[in-house]
Amino acid sequence: MEENKMKIEFLSKSQNEGFARVAVAAFISQLDPTIEEISDIKTAVSEAVTNSIIHGYEDKGNGTVFIEVTIIKNEATIVIWDNGTGIEDIDLAREPLYTSKPELERSGMGFTVMETFMDELKVFSEKGKGTKVVMKKVFKSLS
Repeated sequence: MEENKMKIEFLSKSQNEGFARVAVAAFISQLDPTIEEISDIKTAVSEAVTNSIIHGYEDKGNGTVFIEVTIIKNEATIVIWDNGTGIEDIDLAREPLYTSKPELERSGMGFTVMETFMDELKVFSEKGKGTKVVMKKVFKSLS
């Protein structure tokens, strides 16, 4: 397999988080991932989508979350973005246990989880314009 790509978008409603996990996992299944690799992908996607819904759009359900997955050989690049509130301080937001919404009993581990389960994580954000998370995973099964 050389290259393949898919793109989806959906309303920023929490019930769509499960759809996002399954859609990305189904697309990536063509790389013949292990159960553990699929679980890692689902968890990382879940964290990024939940961040967009809860933080980007403040759980109002009126925004759009976008996902684009590109597969080149045995590497998947997953880009998840929103046009929400943005992150004021990305370095602070990436600190383990930091949360901007402690009243919601959020763990503040979202970016840490994404970093743990993916081979690469980049976060781009601009206050008032949204956030983009770029995650890469190399699959051993095809290498």
